[in-house]
Amino acid sequence: MPTWIYIIVFFLTFFMMEFMAWFTHKYIMHGFLWSLHADHHRKDHDSWFERNDTFFIFYALISIGFFLLWQNDILQIGLAIGLGIFAYGLTYFLVHDIFIHQRFKIFRNATSRYGKAVRRAHKMHHKHLGKGDGECFGMLLFPMKYWKK
Repeated sequence: MPTWIYIIVFFLTFFMMEFMAWFTHKYIMHGFLWSLHADHHRKDHDSWFERNDTFFIFYALISIGFFLLWQNDILQIGLAIGLGIFAYGLTYFLVHDIFIHQRFKIFRNATSRYGKAVRRAHKMHHKHLGKGDGECFGMLLFPMKYWKK
């Protein structure tokens, strides 16, 4: 298979993960697994870790699964898919946990228009403390109204 196909699959996987994250966040985290996600909306705990942090394990296992499919010659593009999922997970950690929620005190003074819009949209998401009535379930993409402010 030509190299460019692997590159396209990697980027397609990365971009599809934004929609998977939105779907998972809206219908699973704010749905039947709210019990794991609720502590992310209500800081009623003293621990640095949240039950919400367990969701990364789900996507890590899927990524590892694709690596194994590739390694065992079952799925030739498994490496590209696994790396795409991994890259999105790393981006999620950097943007959501570090940039937005400041779990590590870096990137505090970022002033780009995009960065401000991402933070505004996420702040609106956290305005809702309960499982319902949420908005802005994605991470990298958000409604244009947050870009324009």
